Amino acid sequence: MTFSACVLRRQKTFRNTRSHLKNRILAQGQGGTEFQPADILKYFEDLKRGPNTEIGTKDFFEMASKISYLFHIRHRITSNQRQMTEDIRNKTNITHEDILSLNFIRKPGAYVFRKYHKQGLRSHIMEVLSPEDVLKQHKGEMVNGIRMFPWADPIKILRIFRTKFSCIADVFDEVKTIKIIEKYLPKDSYAKSDEFIADYILNETKDFILCGLQEYIEGEVLNPWDPIPKDQLADFLAQTNVKKPDEHWAAPEQRIQKFYKKVEHFIACIKRMILEAHYVPDFAGVENLLITPAGDIKLVDINNISKVYFTTDIRLDDKGYPVCDKSIEAVSMLEKELLGKPIDYTEKLYRIFLDPQRMKDVGALEDKFHLSAISKLVYR
Repeated sequence: MTFSACVLRRQKTFRNTRSHLKNRILAQGQGGTEFQPADILKYFEDLKRGPNTEIGTKDFFEMASKISYLFHIRHRITSNQRQMTEDIRNKTNITHEDILSLNFIRKPGAYVFRKYHKQGLRSHIMEVLSPEDVLKQHKGEMVNGIRMFPWADPIKILRIFRTKFSCIADVFDEVKTIKIIEKYLPKDSYAKSDEFIADYILNETKDFILCGLQEYIEGEVLNPWDPIPKDQLADFLAQTNVKKPDEHWAAPEQRIQKFYKKVEHFIACIKRMILEAHYVPDFAGVENLLITPAGDIKLVDINNISKVYFTTDIRLDDKGYPVCDKSIEAVSMLEKELLGKPIDYTEKLYRIFLDPQRMKDVGALEDKFHLSAISKLVYR
């Protein structure tokens, strides 16, 4: 069965029923705010592999049959490969073989899928690897007479959402929040992602599933409650030695101050988003913020965004975590701990969410969450 990819543009005639999802993949491309079914707009050119290369959805699925011989060495998949009998959205963990068993992935596949070092409560997270890079990692390569074993860095990050949507309209509601991120945050401050819907066939039953191909970001973890000290930040930025052709070499202090200005602008954009759109990204999750070698602050989890209610009620997410309150607290910690600025408790945002009694109640709810069985998964 052949599947095509397209930018999702909403049509008035496109009804929100499962019967309209027939043999196709629908993908939300960056920059597009509407939706359109498959075979109307095909985009994405063939992939030229390289570090952090952008993979188009067409490349990911239609090129998958162009398997290299290196892949056969380590991942030989035969025609009698087992079919998945359990819904992948219900599985605690998934593997490379689980991905290949999906009906919308061509076999044997052009990429290697490796479990990301942390998993989400709302989605499975898998690294998309070049088979050539995996082979070098395991077999090594000769560099100046020395055999080196370079770690295979992901080309992309694949997310498979665990949510089972009842209709396409619910999917649109899920992905529209990404457009809020794009509207308010600087373009260099978040990981780009292409979301897509695919026909999902399990035990001869047809459904649809939401997935995403996200840009892989490399960098230092930025913990709002315990940010990297200034001297370590200077060492990190100095070691990368990243220079743009049109820029002169900058002293460590200049690069630090430039980074702080980016963080200050990032915080201002986040506050504006909260006050105007009434949404806040998840800053409470582990490793959701990174400092890149280029000296940028990056939000890497753009799929988790919470509605903000300016009331005395403490809202919990569907897993029982006070993510909204903790995310706003994280913003205040970036100002206080990273930038060294005093918190202005007269601001509307902080006056409500940093109220001492409210923070005490939030702390109790957070403790309850971490004591629950579901906290065995890393929160994301």
